[in-house]
Amino acid sequence: MTGTEYPDEEIWDHRMQRIRRKRRLPAHKDLKRTGCWITKESRLFDYERRPAVGSEENGAPGCGMPVPLYGGRMRMMKNEKEKQKNDLKNMSTLCYLKKDGKYLMLHRTVKKHDVNRDKWIGVGGHFKLGESPEECVVREVREETGYTLTSWKYRGIVTFDSGKGDYEYMSLFTADAYTGEPAECDEGELAWIGIEEVWKLNLWAGDKIFFRLLDENVPFFSLKLVYDGKDRLVTAALNGRPMELFDVLNEDGTKSGIVQERNVVHREGDPHGTVHIWIVRPSESSPSGLEVLLQKRSAEKDSNPGCLDISSAGHIDAGDEPTESALRELGEELGIHAGPGDLEYLGVHEGSYEKEFHGRMFRDHEFAHLFVYKGEVDENRLVLQKSEVESVRWMDLEECRRMVSEDREATCIYPDEFDRVLNYLRENGKCRGGRG
Repeated sequence: MTGTEYPDEEIWDHRMQRIRRKRRLPAHKDLKRTGCWITKESRLFDYERRPAVGSEENGAPGCGMPVPLYGGRMRMMKNEKEKQKNDLKNMSTLCYLKKDGKYLMLHRTVKKHDVNRDKWIGVGGHFKLGESPEECVVREVREETGYTLTSWKYRGIVTFDSGKGDYEYMSLFTADAYTGEPAECDEGELAWIGIEEVWKLNLWAGDKIFFRLLDENVPFFSLKLVYDGKDRLVTAALNGRPMELFDVLNEDGTKSGIVQERNVVHREGDPHGTVHIWIVRPSESSPSGLEVLLQKRSAEKDSNPGCLDISSAGHIDAGDEPTESALRELGEELGIHAGPGDLEYLGVHEGSYEKEFHGRMFRDHEFAHLFVYKGEVDENRLVLQKSEVESVRWMDLEECRRMVSEDREATCIYPDEFDRVLNYLRENGKCRGGRG
């Protein structure tokens, strides 16, 4: 018995009829002669005729189950090529040409079902089979703008997930030299926009993150951006580490529906939410009868390093609420594990300023939710978060008020916020002198 014979001709004919019906092959087609065999066990594609498993050629009585596969190797090669093409659909380049303090921006307005429709982005496109990132970006820039790049820099990889099923790995480039004449782009309108003005365009929230990284000349980076399917940023990670995201607020303190990364918020001065937790304790030796716990901010902080500050403070992460954020900050900064019943809510204080720190402008516009901690605190048992807090100390409440109002020491406490807390304590009879 050969590998192309079947031990039972009736069973063989029955199987051939089923295969012809399934593949719609003509009845005269002799699959025995034109087919090629792939055993169910091995799944090997080949034009060669292979003996069935269990056949005499394999050293056993005929009990094999050969399965004919018409054009198997051709189909395998075609499928492999299609797979490679599909893989390339998720790989693209994005380039920002720079000239005279401006970026060449593309306003995507042409395609109706474009994930970037109405957004402003750089130029670029998908890889072709066999292209390197550099070859792809040079070709795409030439096709979309008419320019041929002569000097460029590979800045990073951006992993983009729109939440709508669009998923891409984008090789990010900047270019500062090119030749050629500008050409019309069939993807939208091209325009040279001032680098600072770019931030005011309709951009993806994540694009502002890598614009900041480009402006700060950060070395080659990997940035992952995940959206919720409605252009709202839900996750951002830089070199594998999560980034802080905040809800951008309206001028009245309500949520706008926009989410931005922490450093972007402070670059643009976007309104956002914070929590301020004041810790006070009775003190017989203090003139006011109360002492307030102050922290000295770490020298590593991006704003007001080394300054005296409120007992504990921090940002409200996107999607979080003030009370849970206040409890989290107490635990992270001071090692105080409290519950909602340990906090007294005083309301919201709005404050803003802008100042340069570490050579960069820092713009702050916060809606701070104020709390007073009602539990007992032993400073000797506090666990300080060294990246945030250098040290803590107690100070008489009235002395602290004078220090803040007279600016005797470097602090970052708003005087009107301090007065609000002081009035609350007086009204509740906790300060000597009672009400007023």
